[in-house]
Amino acid sequence: MDEIMAIWSEWLKPSAGLPTVQWSFLLAIAAATGHLLQRRTGLPKVVGYSVVGTLAGLAGFSGAVWPLQGVGLFLLELGVSVVLFEAGGRIALRWFRHNPMVLLQSVAESLLSALAVYYVLRWMDVRGQVAEAVALIAMAASPAVLSRVVMDTRAAGPVTERAMVLSTLSSFYALTLVSARAGTLHRPRTELLETLYPVAVVLGISFVVGAALALVLRMALRVMSPTSENTSIMFVALIAAATALSAHFGGSAPLAALIGGLMLKQLNPRPWAWTRPLGASMSLLTMLMFVLVSVVAATAEWSVAVAGLVALLVLARGVAKIVGVEFANWGSGTSWRQAFWIGCAQSPMSSVALLLVSQFVSSSLTLGPRIASIALPAILLMEVAGAIIATFAIYRAGESIKPWQPQGTSSPMLAGAGEVRG
Repeated sequence: MDEIMAIWSEWLKPSAGLPTVQWSFLLAIAAATGHLLQRRTGLPKVVGYSVVGTLAGLAGFSGAVWPLQGVGLFLLELGVSVVLFEAGGRIALRWFRHNPMVLLQSVAESLLSALAVYYVLRWMDVRGQVAEAVALIAMAASPAVLSRVVMDTRAAGPVTERAMVLSTLSSFYALTLVSARAGTLHRPRTELLETLYPVAVVLGISFVVGAALALVLRMALRVMSPTSENTSIMFVALIAAATALSAHFGGSAPLAALIGGLMLKQLNPRPWAWTRPLGASMSLLTMLMFVLVSVVAATAEWSVAVAGLVALLVLARGVAKIVGVEFANWGSGTSWRQAFWIGCAQSPMSSVALLLVSQFVSSSLTLGPRIASIALPAILLMEVAGAIIATFAIYRAGESIKPWQPQGTSSPMLAGAGEVRG
């Protein structure tokens, strides 16, 4: 890949630079692959995006720099922030007052995931600080992957809604803890107050930025239509500004966006429609995020030892999430079978996890690469396999209005039945 780029650079001098041409072609291929994969196999488009990014990364694609920095880091943070803002806007806090077991499910599955991964890595003789960092990263599911799966399967129901809420809350915990821990990775163990102080700082700054974002957007909705294209553009622009400001002042940009979405939902409880006018643009940003994650994750070095470590990590994490959801399922409003599929839907790892790894790598030149050598292969595996598992879980829960059948092989009678059903 580097040799091909060197040949191109001799005669191809685009005004926006060669990386722009590379990314344009890569995204075009990813879009076509995602569409064809869904059409031929019924799998969600995100699997195609991830496969294309993986192949490009393995081929030596030079359009992404690791650790993430500059424009690449901002675009990933913006994509995650927009997804978490929208995910936060789906959660009504009064729901937790009427059904507190949902919060217990969230805490249980996140805590068990971290503990399971930590002790598995320690059992495999991984250094304690590295195991702790990877365990915190493993807490986070991927609302981005799950939302794309839900969109492609047109799913709706208690399993879908509960899975989205739990993935959003696990991301909240992981973003808070990793943002606080990354700056103290080399410090010796201290008292409880000194340990909680960085967490309070991250939460405080993110809360202030998120609250300001929610208040500004609430005032805008008083005079602007939520279905207007200008309203959608303003939302994305303000989320981008909040992303830059939160990171600059020491908070977490995705966490601020998530808090902003949560608060705006409480101030404006009506259903949101601001993403519809920006459908194509939002899809492009999301696709760029998935391709970037897989390109970067594919740069990790694989070996037999790493493969075994990642396999045990993924297995322990998956079992822990299912057990955690089942453990606190009593009185939560879902059956034990539904709880099992909710736990399965927590398996994807993607953009949030990559951001967390990037924070550790940027904060530690010694421990960061070791953390990335374990976490990046796990992210690459669970972005693809996790999307497939989540799709299977939604179909088995009976919440997709589309039959899992390749469109290219469906008979006219079945296709007509599917259209009537939809």
